[in-house]
Amino acid sequence: MTPIRRIAPDVGWLPISFVNVYFVGQPGEPWVLVDTGLPGRAKQIIAAAEARYGAGSSPEAIVLTHGHFDHAGNALELAEHWDVPIYAHELELPYVTGRSAYPPPDPTIGGAIGFLSRFMPSGAYNFGLKVRALSGSDVPGMPGWEWLPTPGHAPGHISLFRSSDRVLLAGDAFATVDMESWFGLLTGKQKLSRAGAPFNNDWQATRASVGKLMTLAPTVAACGHGVPISDNKLPHRLQRFAARFRPPRRGRYVSRPARVNEHGVVSLPPAPLDIVPFATAASLIAVGIVLGAGYLDPSGKRHR
Repeated sequence: MTPIRRIAPDVGWLPISFVNVYFVGQPGEPWVLVDTGLPGRAKQIIAAAEARYGAGSSPEAIVLTHGHFDHAGNALELAEHWDVPIYAHELELPYVTGRSAYPPPDPTIGGAIGFLSRFMPSGAYNFGLKVRALSGSDVPGMPGWEWLPTPGHAPGHISLFRSSDRVLLAGDAFATVDMESWFGLLTGKQKLSRAGAPFNNDWQATRASVGKLMTLAPTVAACGHGVPISDNKLPHRLQRFAARFRPPRRGRYVSRPARVNEHGVVSLPPAPLDIVPFATAASLIAVGIVLGAGYLDPSGKRHR
């Protein structure tokens, strides 16, 4: 079992594949789970929680930075197991109560995560009566923390911040790994980067959210993807990252965002032509024609 790693005296980090979940609270005291990872990992999270807090321990609540499949994948199973509520921003509620699918991802922006997004779901979850809307600025079960709306990646995306020690749980407002590079994804090398770019459905809002988080001058940045960064130079690094932040050169949501409201998606910009599926299909068809026409015998030699 992967152990929970400490990033602050009362904040634990558990990587689950390429996404992170966070445990906020000291052992022996009330605690909260922030995000829930990829589907099918509930038992791993429960085991990690019991190793940290003791057998039978349950959190005060589950808080979602947003409802994408890699952050909310185990939310309902865990909420039912622990009998606790799930908190999310009110603009996320359509996507976690089954009322609307998210704006579809845009693989045409390119890059590693752009390619992989073709195989990732963007539908809605339905957590039913377990869901509660966040209100005010306090985080339920997390004294001293505040939540901030940081939309762009998702309509109701939030980040969590504690000013006393400047710890930031940024969700997918940005990442600490380059998800658009195959090298970055495979090595996990720390780098301030755009997070989940094909799922960003409002690039101006995404950029504004990064700018908002930069003004907090965090010294710990724990994101949904990548190894958390703890560094006194982080405020300067984040300032430089925010100043250089740019949307992709092309893409469905680059010049025009998805329109959403409290009921879900209202309208979408037209989907650009995605040639990759066509190119893949054409290649497979060509191989089939060659094999079917008998140009290759079982030994791989051409017939004459």
